[in-house]
Amino acid sequence: MEHPLIGNIDHLTEAELIEKITELNKKYYTSVHMGNAQLTSQIGMAIETYRNKLIQKQTKQNPDNNFEDKIDIS
Repeated sequence: MEHPLIGNIDHLTEAELIEKITELNKKYYTSVHMGNAQLTSQIGMAIETYRNKLIQKQTKQNPDNNFEDKIDIS
């Protein structure tokens, strides 16, 4: 589930997305150790939003996701 309060992040580069994910992961683990379930949930949704955008950008750069030649199950 993506975070509803994060606006349009299409303008962010892959490096900026990775930096934001790293920053949010640190905050996530801090909130887990503090025992704040609501904050942990909110940060988790934000991380998912940024990860989804990163995957989307990486997929656009490498549209050849055809793995038929990689695995032979015959």
